[in-house]
Amino acid sequence: MTSTVSDSVAVDAAISSRMAVRAFTARPVPRETISEVLRVASRAPSGTNTQPWKVYVLQGASRDALVEKVCKVHDAIQANPALLADYKEQYDYYPAKWFSPYIDRRRENGWGLYGLLGIGKGDREKMHVQMQRNFRFFDAPVGLMFTVDRGMGRGSLLDYGTFLQSVMVAARGRGLHTCPQQAWNMFNSIILPHIGAGDNEMLVCGMAMGYADEAAAVNTFHTPRVPVEQFTTWLD
Repeated sequence: MTSTVSDSVAVDAAISSRMAVRAFTARPVPRETISEVLRVASRAPSGTNTQPWKVYVLQGASRDALVEKVCKVHDAIQANPALLADYKEQYDYYPAKWFSPYIDRRRENGWGLYGLLGIGKGDREKMHVQMQRNFRFFDAPVGLMFTVDRGMGRGSLLDYGTFLQSVMVAARGRGLHTCPQQAWNMFNSIILPHIGAGDNEMLVCGMAMGYADEAAAVNTFHTPRVPVEQFTTWLD
């Protein structure tokens, strides 16, 4: 028998307050808390209960070593862009060719964030530094890497979305913040061996987790959402 959930305020607050935090404090997150977040998130739905998610939690030395490896390569690509050809994502996260309204939302997001940070169009050095904040987990003490078996179908990525959202909402319920990170995907050839993933595993994304730095200006950036009426069709 399922229990009745009637505290809509708490549930809505956890969902609505979720945001991509891009500056964290060094305050450690207890392992027990991370484990509890993942336990709750494991109730996410998946087709025929396949539960295709696999999670690697990086803290301390393992986190710092991965940061050093990836940042070193990221800097090398900045110096020699030809090296970028050696690093490819394992699946297409974004479309091969952008079109409206998605490209418009992407631009609004990018320039809104860069404008807040004082990064002008064409300022490649500042863009590089800000991009590399991803590969430092935005200073969060916890880094998560998510993988899926390569043999699974595209539906498993849909299942994964429900799991990732559940992780982020469960984290909010415990006073934590997160930032889901597609940026790591291009460096899967570095990440997968580092975390000890099997040859059958594909990197889905990374995620930073910790306590938000409330004083950081970057955390005042909140992305807009289109109204319900714009994406909903009612059929009576």
